[in-house]
Amino acid sequence: MAVAIRLTRRGTKKRPYYHIIVADSRNARDSGNILDTVGKYDPMQPKDSGKRVTLLEDKIKDWMAKGARPSDRVYKFLANAGMVAKKAIPVQTKQHLQSEKTLMRIKDKQEKLAKIAEEKAAAEAAAQPEPVVEEVVEEVAPEIAAEESAPVVEETPAVEEPAPEVAPEVAAEEPAPEVAEEAPAEAPAEEVAVAPAE
Repeated sequence: MAVAIRLTRRGTKKRPYYHIIVADSRNARDSGNILDTVGKYDPMQPKDSGKRVTLLEDKIKDWMAKGARPSDRVYKFLANAGMVAKKAIPVQTKQHLQSEKTLMRIKDKQEKLAKIAEEKAAAEAAAQPEPVVEEVVEEVAPEIAAEESAPVVEETPAVEEPAPEVAPEVAAEEPAPEVAEEAPAEAPAEEVAVAPAE
Protein backbone atom coordinates (compact mmCIF):
# COMPACT_ATOMS: atom_id res chain seq x y z
CA MET A 1 0.00 0.00 0.00
CA ALA A 2 1.38 3.44 -0.99
CA VAL A 3 0.76 5.99 1.75
CA ALA A 4 0.56 9.70 0.90
CA ILE A 5 0.36 12.86 2.98
CA ARG A 6 -2.03 15.11 1.10
CA LEU A 7 -4.92 17.55 1.31
CA THR A 8 -8.62 16.75 1.56
CA ARG A 9 -11.21 19.44 1.07
CA ARG A 10 -13.68 20.51 3.72
CA GLY A 11 -15.65 23.69 4.22
CA THR A 12 -18.44 25.10 2.08
CA LYS A 13 -18.92 26.45 -1.41
CA LYS A 14 -16.51 29.33 -2.12
CA ARG A 15 -15.11 28.95 1.43
CA PRO A 16 -12.58 26.12 1.12
CA TYR A 17 -10.83 24.61 4.10
CA TYR A 18 -8.41 21.68 3.88
CA HIS A 19 -7.22 18.99 6.26
CA ILE A 20 -3.72 17.52 5.81
CA ILE A 21 -4.25 13.79 6.03
CA VAL A 22 -2.39 10.50 5.69
CA ALA A 23 -4.24 8.10 3.37
CA ASP A 24 -3.80 5.46 0.71
CA SER A 25 -2.73 7.24 -2.49
CA ARG A 26 -5.11 5.08 -4.54
CA ASN A 27 -8.20 6.45 -2.79
CA ALA A 28 -10.14 9.49 -4.00
CA ARG A 29 -9.33 12.84 -2.45
CA ASP A 30 -12.48 13.17 -0.35
CA SER A 31 -13.32 9.48 0.06
CA GLY A 32 -13.08 9.53 3.84
CA ASN A 33 -10.73 6.53 4.08
CA ILE A 34 -8.02 8.33 6.05
CA LEU A 35 -5.38 6.90 8.34
CA ASP A 36 -4.55 10.07 10.31
CA THR A 37 -5.00 13.89 10.30
CA VAL A 38 -1.68 15.69 10.65
CA GLY A 39 -2.56 19.35 10.01
CA LYS A 40 -4.87 22.00 8.55
CA TYR A 41 -4.68 24.51 5.71
CA ASP A 42 -6.98 27.56 5.46
CA PRO A 43 -6.44 29.47 2.17
CA MET A 44 -8.88 32.18 3.27
CA GLN A 45 -6.39 33.44 5.87
CA PRO A 46 -3.73 36.04 4.91
CA LYS A 47 -0.42 34.62 3.67
CA ASP A 48 1.53 35.99 6.64
CA SER A 49 -0.93 34.57 9.18
CA GLY A 50 0.17 31.72 11.45
CA LYS A 51 -3.32 30.18 11.22
CA ARG A 52 -3.01 29.62 7.47
CA VAL A 53 -1.03 26.36 7.82
CA THR A 54 -1.04 24.28 11.01
CA LEU A 55 1.22 21.20 11.13
CA LEU A 56 1.56 18.42 13.73
CA GLU A 57 5.31 17.91 13.21
CA ASP A 58 5.74 14.80 15.40
CA LYS A 59 3.03 12.86 13.57
CA ILE A 60 4.34 13.94 10.16
CA LYS A 61 7.90 12.79 11.02
CA ASP A 62 6.58 9.42 12.20
CA TRP A 63 4.59 8.83 9.01
CA MET A 64 7.49 9.95 6.80
CA ALA A 65 9.74 7.50 8.66
CA LYS A 66 7.22 4.76 7.81
CA GLY A 67 7.46 5.66 4.08
CA ALA A 68 4.63 8.17 3.56
CA ARG A 69 5.34 10.59 0.72
CA PRO A 70 3.97 14.15 0.78
CA SER A 71 2.18 15.63 -2.23
CA ASP A 72 3.70 18.65 -3.98
CA ARG A 73 1.56 21.16 -2.07
CA VAL A 74 2.22 19.53 1.31
CA TYR A 75 5.94 19.34 0.47
CA LYS A 76 5.96 23.13 0.06
CA PHE A 77 4.31 23.53 3.47
CA LEU A 78 6.92 21.24 5.05
CA ALA A 79 9.79 23.07 3.29
CA ASN A 80 8.51 26.45 4.55
CA ALA A 81 8.35 24.99 8.07
CA GLY A 82 11.95 23.74 7.72
CA MET A 83 11.09 20.05 8.07
CA VAL A 84 12.47 19.09 4.61
CA ALA A 85 14.91 20.63 2.17
CA LYS A 86 13.46 22.88 -0.49
CA LYS A 87 13.36 21.42 -3.99
CA ALA A 88 15.43 23.07 -6.69
CA ILE A 89 13.29 24.90 -9.23
CA PRO A 90 13.34 22.88 -12.44
CA VAL A 91 14.51 24.55 -15.64
CA GLN A 92 11.51 25.96 -17.46
CA THR A 93 10.91 24.72 -20.96
CA LYS A 94 9.35 26.71 -23.78
CA GLN A 95 5.93 25.30 -22.96
CA HIS A 96 5.05 28.43 -20.97
CA LEU A 97 5.74 30.61 -24.03
CA GLN A 98 3.25 31.34 -26.80
CA SER A 99 3.50 29.28 -29.97
CA GLU A 100 4.98 30.69 -33.17
CA LYS A 101 1.55 30.69 -34.80
CA THR A 102 0.11 32.80 -31.97
CA LEU A 103 3.07 35.20 -32.14
CA MET A 104 2.54 35.61 -35.90
CA ARG A 105 -1.16 36.37 -35.37
CA ILE A 106 -0.30 39.00 -32.76
CA LYS A 107 2.29 40.57 -35.09
CA ASP A 108 -0.17 40.63 -38.03
CA LYS A 109 -2.84 42.22 -35.87
CA GLN A 110 -0.45 44.94 -34.69
CA GLU A 111 0.59 45.67 -38.29
CA LYS A 112 -3.05 45.92 -39.40
CA LEU A 113 -3.88 48.28 -36.54
CA ALA A 114 -0.86 50.46 -37.38
CA LYS A 115 -1.88 50.59 -41.06
CA ILE A 116 -5.46 51.54 -40.16
CA ALA A 117 -4.18 54.31 -37.88
CA GLU A 118 -1.96 55.70 -40.67
CA GLU A 119 -4.85 55.66 -43.18
CA LYS A 120 -7.12 57.38 -40.69
CA ALA A 121 -4.53 60.10 -40.02
CA ALA A 122 -4.04 60.63 -43.78
CA ALA A 123 -7.82 60.86 -44.33
CA GLU A 124 -8.17 63.42 -41.55
CA ALA A 125 -5.32 65.48 -42.98
CA ALA A 126 -6.91 65.42 -46.46
CA ALA A 127 -10.34 66.31 -45.08
CA GLN A 128 -9.11 69.45 -43.35
CA PRO A 129 -9.52 72.67 -45.45
CA GLU A 130 -6.42 74.57 -46.48
CA PRO A 131 -5.53 77.36 -44.11
CA VAL A 132 -7.02 80.75 -45.06
CA VAL A 133 -4.33 82.64 -43.21
CA GLU A 134 -2.08 82.90 -46.29
CA GLU A 135 -4.76 84.62 -48.38
CA VAL A 136 -5.52 87.14 -45.66
CA VAL A 137 -1.84 87.95 -45.32
CA GLU A 138 -1.56 88.59 -49.09
CA GLU A 139 -4.56 90.97 -49.04
CA VAL A 140 -3.41 92.87 -46.01
CA ALA A 141 0.24 93.00 -47.06
CA PRO A 142 -0.09 95.99 -49.52
CA GLU A 143 -1.93 98.03 -46.90
CA ILE A 144 0.72 97.26 -44.31
CA ALA A 145 3.48 98.14 -46.79
CA ALA A 146 1.80 101.52 -47.56
CA GLU A 147 1.48 102.28 -43.87
CA GLU A 148 5.10 101.36 -43.24
CA SER A 149 6.38 103.59 -46.08
CA ALA A 150 4.43 106.66 -44.90
CA PRO A 151 6.30 108.82 -42.40
CA VAL A 152 5.14 108.38 -38.89
CA VAL A 153 3.83 111.57 -37.36
CA GLU A 154 3.22 111.50 -33.71
CA GLU A 155 0.18 113.41 -32.70
CA THR A 156 0.51 115.46 -29.58
CA PRO A 157 -2.61 116.27 -27.71
CA ALA A 158 -3.63 119.90 -28.04
CA VAL A 159 -3.54 121.84 -24.82
CA GLU A 160 -6.52 124.11 -24.49
CA GLU A 161 -5.79 127.44 -22.95
CA PRO A 162 -8.55 128.85 -20.83
CA ALA A 163 -10.38 131.77 -22.47
CA PRO A 164 -9.97 135.17 -20.77
CA GLU A 165 -12.86 135.93 -18.60
CA VAL A 166 -14.98 138.86 -19.73
CA ALA A 167 -17.27 140.61 -17.37
CA PRO A 168 -20.91 140.07 -18.28
CA GLU A 169 -21.54 143.86 -18.41
CA VAL A 170 -18.81 144.41 -21.01
CA ALA A 171 -20.07 141.57 -23.10
CA ALA A 172 -23.56 143.06 -23.17
CA GLU A 173 -22.36 146.50 -24.31
CA GLU A 174 -20.43 145.27 -27.30
CA PRO A 175 -22.58 145.45 -30.43
CA ALA A 176 -22.93 142.36 -32.46
CA PRO A 177 -21.03 142.54 -35.76
CA GLU A 178 -23.22 143.46 -38.70
CA VAL A 179 -23.39 141.19 -41.62
CA ALA A 180 -23.53 143.06 -44.91
CA GLU A 181 -26.21 141.91 -47.19
CA GLU A 182 -24.93 140.92 -50.54
CA ALA A 183 -26.74 142.22 -53.57
CA PRO A 184 -27.31 139.88 -56.41
CA ALA A 185 -24.50 140.06 -58.89
CA GLU A 186 -26.69 140.63 -61.95
CA ALA A 187 -30.27 141.64 -62.12
CA PRO A 188 -32.29 139.58 -64.52
CA ALA A 189 -32.92 141.39 -67.81
CA GLU A 190 -36.46 142.47 -68.35
CA GLU A 191 -38.06 140.81 -71.20
CA VAL A 192 -39.43 143.25 -73.69
CA ALA A 193 -42.53 142.20 -75.38
CA VAL A 194 -42.20 142.78 -79.11
CA ALA A 195 -45.35 143.40 -80.93
CA PRO A 196 -45.70 141.56 -84.20
CA ALA A 197 -45.39 143.71 -87.28
CA GLU A 198 -48.42 144.30 -89.41
